[in-house]
Amino acid sequence: MLNGYSSYTGPKNRGTVLWLPGWGMPESVFDGLRALLPEFRHAAADFSRAESPEAVFAAAAGAAAKARAAKPEEPPGPLLIAAWSMGGLPALRLAAAGMADGLLLLACTGRFTRPRAERDKGWPDPVIRQMQRSLESDRAAVESQFREAMFTEEEWAAGCQNHLPPMDGPGAWDTSALLAGLQLLRDENALPLLPAVRCPSLIMHGTLDRICPYGAAEELAALLPGTRLLPLEGAGHVPFLLKEAEAAEALRGWWDERQTEPHPQTV
Repeated sequence: MLNGYSSYTGPKNRGTVLWLPGWGMPESVFDGLRALLPEFRHAAADFSRAESPEAVFAAAAGAAAKARAAKPEEPPGPLLIAAWSMGGLPALRLAAAGMADGLLLLACTGRFTRPRAERDKGWPDPVIRQMQRSLESDRAAVESQFREAMFTEEEWAAGCQNHLPPMDGPGAWDTSALLAGLQLLRDENALPLLPAVRCPSLIMHGTLDRICPYGAAEELAALLPGTRLLPLEGAGHVPFLLKEAEAAEALRGWWDERQTEPHPQTV
């Protein structure tokens, strides 16, 4: 890979990847990773104007339906849903409903809000409630603190945070959308849905993630049928950032294996 461009020369039109971003992030956060996967069509859900958790789920479902819609000149092929952080919750709903042929779960969880005794898997509800209250008075501080928590001390010192899309740039979320996303994180529990997921899943998760702790990834791997867990040692909550080449190769290799299995798990 040179200068951010993919050296991939294999088959084209391998299917469609639907990208579901995390809280407060535009879909451009995936630009570097998408550029290294030219064999796929790419689509994305936009949560930036959602005014309720239901609107977030509706945006994801609408994007999935559109991505699945075949064009006579370009059949879509299989649909992989690639989700990061909060985006994993609608992704799991869609997969449980049979709307995915594969899942890429980047720093995801089946349930974000946890009792304090389960702090190794998520955040206590009072922390998220405080974020909601603070958004109204000092939105920039809330977003800045959340972004800082995404990275390990080493990643922050290396300037990884400077490679995120700017908070006030294109695709920035409305305050109402930020509030809706936090409410979704408080309310949604996808864990009971996991046995219904029949498509294969690849989980990439940083072992030092402070937002969705690594215990959440282990829980997903234990409950999701047909899952591979790829721990990313020493990585925080954005395990693909500045490691797009490695993430793309892991996804490609995993997906190629799925296609050559005698009885692949597809929807």
